[in-house]
Formats: sequence, structure tokens, C-alpha cells
Amino acid sequence: MTENDPHAHDSAAGRQNPGAQPGTEGQAAWSQPTAPGASPAPASGEQPTYGEQPTYGEQPTYGEQAQQQNPGYATANPWSAQGAQTGPMGYNNPYPPTGGTTQQQYAAPGTYSVPPAPAPKKSGPGKLLAAVAAIALVIGGVAGGTVGYLTGGSSGPSVNALDQPKPAQQTGNAPAGSIESVAQKLSPSVVELQVSGRTAAGEGSGFVLSTDGYILTNNHVVEVAANGGQIQAVFQDGRKAAASVVGRDPTTDIAVVKVNNVSGLTPVELGRSDDLRVGQPVVAIGSPFELSGTVTSGIVSSLHRPVQAGGDETDQTTVMDAIQTDAAINPGNSGGPLANMNGQVIGINSAIYSPNSGQGGQGGQAQGGNVGIGFAIPIDQARRTANDIIKTGHATQTFIGAKVADAPQGGAQLGDITPGSPAEKAGLKSGDIVTKIDDRTIDSADTLIAAVRTRAPDEKATFTLSGGRTVQVTLGGQPVPAN
Repeated sequence: MTENDPHAHDSAAGRQNPGAQPGTEGQAAWSQPTAPGASPAPASGEQPTYGEQPTYGEQPTYGEQAQQQNPGYATANPWSAQGAQTGPMGYNNPYPPTGGTTQQQYAAPGTYSVPPAPAPKKSGPGKLLAAVAAIALVIGGVAGGTVGYLTGGSSGPSVNALDQPKPAQQTGNAPAGSIESVAQKLSPSVVELQVSGRTAAGEGSGFVLSTDGYILTNNHVVEVAANGGQIQAVFQDGRKAAASVVGRDPTTDIAVVKVNNVSGLTPVELGRSDDLRVGQPVVAIGSPFELSGTVTSGIVSSLHRPVQAGGDETDQTTVMDAIQTDAAINPGNSGGPLANMNGQVIGINSAIYSPNSGQGGQGGQAQGGNVGIGFAIPIDQARRTANDIIKTGHATQTFIGAKVADAPQGGAQLGDITPGSPAEKAGLKSGDIVTKIDDRTIDSADTLIAAVRTRAPDEKATFTLSGGRTVQVTLGGQPVPAN
């Protein structure tokens, strides 16, 4: 994949392309452990394995991805949390195609033998008699109590919960730092986006950036409306207003839309994502399955997950340096906020990993649901991209100017170096294997791309190469092509 060319990366995660040419990104497929066999006789039949990961329905295919095996690295192929049918590439597209199905197989549950019950210990006559006496006492006690109840009548007046008065209504504000307080603060700023184009329609989420109507969301939520489609924003109080695309960046799966003829909206408070900690609680708000204003909670499960989601039909891809969370995220949550317990937005819910649970739905395809693995775009990166879009109408992408592929021994191997690029100016050569950027370990091409894109143009980064040599690179910036 050409790291500095947003049209060159393939996001068809989880598929192997044995015919891939050098210079393309590799992606390890999700692996499924084999459950223990049944005892005493092993389970018969072939062990099911994952089939081809589902791909975008009517979404871009991003060209042929070069997959190179990296035994030490496996990257999640998430499904987008967009509100629609799940397409064939691990990405929930709100605009499903007609016809065709994507079948995904699962590893069969393991069968486990039931251990035999232990043999009873032998005991002497004294122990047996004591046991019989104890049983008799228990039975006698129960029988005596029963007779006493039947002959003694009711022990007192009956009490019925239906006759009790209602408790006092809740008063006062929600406790600070509670899920309730976060929901109260953020819900007025979260909108449902109903989107339609010439051939498809769907819905997702977004949140208000400004009082005059700028809304931040995912590119994959609104891309079908980018060329002549329609977007309608539905607010918490039921108001509806038409919106239009200001700009979008398929390479980061970020878009900004503007609601027309509105004022006095409630903007969110943006937090920061560079100091998040694994385990800290978070809250997600959005419109899963068109259920607007849905609030869920969980924790930050992991940080710096390089995952692929989003893109369009011009072979562009998103590799984001994602926040992983177990807060319930489902189709329709895409574009909604992920917030800390102060009610500050720290991420944009963008993707989920969710195996197909069966067949059905429009076009015979199944919708993915939450399994506790969701991904959000860090707000630091989203803030920078949104600011570019609002000020200039287009996004700026950070790049180094080199093709990148997975190195067989781990790391990211550089391919062709673009003349005059930041990589060439720093002295990087084709064949160099990057193993670290600053203090972050680089174990694959996707990790390198995610680490570069999460930084700002003109930022300096120290690249560590295999063998221990270090090179300082001043990262470049280039406009993302409009489409």
C-alpha cells in the first residue's frame, strides 16, 4: 500500500491474497482457537473455521489487498457500527446492495466430557444411623411446621405490595461522574442522521460541534449523500432539519455536515484522547438500529488498535489508531460520541467486530450486533481533521511517502520511496524495517500507518529500524483528494 496515497490501501480485512505484489499492506486474519475435544471419544467431523470475512455491501472494495502472513500479529477486521446491513468486508454499510449473501462460518463449540461422580465412601453402622437420624429430624421438623400452620390458622394480616404508596419522586441533579449525568449532558447534542442517495439509504449518528449547526460524524455514514443525496438531522427534541456535507475524509472515516437554518444548538465538550487509560469507564450515545438517544456504558478495553474501516469505491481505506471499548455499539451508533465520565467526547464510535449470527435481512445478509468489541476514532485526530474541513473544505493527511508492507519477522518494511518525500529527506531506504516510532512498537504495516496518521503534519518522530538504527522523520501533510 502506498502510505502517502489514500487511494492505494486495501481495507478488505481478514482476506488473504496470495498473489499480492510487494508494497502492499498485509492483514492477518482473525484466528479462532479450537475448543477441547470431547472425552472419551473425540468429536467427529471437520472443525469449522472462519470463512472469508464479510466485506462492505455496496461499499468500496479498495482494490486487491496484498496480505502477507505475520504469525505474531493479528488485526481485528471490524464491522462498522453503521445502521444498515453488513456487507462483505467487515463493515456495516447503511446502504446495502441487493442480491447476494455473505456466509461466515464459526468454529464449533468444543464438547467436554462430564467427569464421573466420585464413588461414595464406605462408612460404619454408627455413621449411617447418625445420618438417618439427621434426615428424620429434618423431615420431622418440616412436618411439624406444616401441621402447626394448618391447625393454627393465619399468623397475621396479609401484606400486599400493590397497596403500598409510591415512593417519593427522584429530585435533584444526577450525581457528578455518573452515567446518568453524562447522558443528561450529552444527549441534547447527539443527532440521528437519516441519509439517502440515488440507490441506497441508511442512518447513523453524529454530534453537534457548534451552535450554528456543524456536526461531526463518520464518512461512511454520509458518503452516499455526498453527490446529490439528502441528509436529515433529527434532534433529541424531535426537530428535523436538512443538512449538507461540508467535507469528508475517507482515509480517517471522518466527515463534517452542516445543518441549515438552525441556531442555538448545544455543542459537545471535546476532551482529549492522548491520556486515556485502559479500564477507565466510558459512555456511548447514538441511534443503534434506529433507536435514537440510546445510552450504553463500558470501559476502555485497549488503546492504539490499528483497525480498518470505512472508505469508498476509489480504493481508499481507513486505518485508524482506534480506542477499543466494550460499551455496546451496534449498527446506527456510527458517528456518535464516546465520552468520559465528565461528559467530554474522547472518541467517535466508528466500527465493531461482530461475527454474523445467521442469515436474514435485506438482500439475505445478516446484521452484525455487539459482542463487546467496538472501536472509536480518537478525538485528538478527529478534532484536527474536522478543523481542516471546516476551515478549508478538505482534510489534510499525514504521510511519510513510502510504500509499506508487513515484514516477515515483524515490523513494517518500506518499499518504494517517493522522491522528495519526508521518508527520503530523512534517509529512509527501500527495504528498511521499522520496528518502533518513538516509544510505540510497530509490528505490522497497519500499525505504522495508524501511528503516522494519528500525528500531525510537521511533527517530528523517531523511527527505530531493525538492527537498532534510529532516524528522525519530519512528517508531511497533503490534502486528501476530493471525491
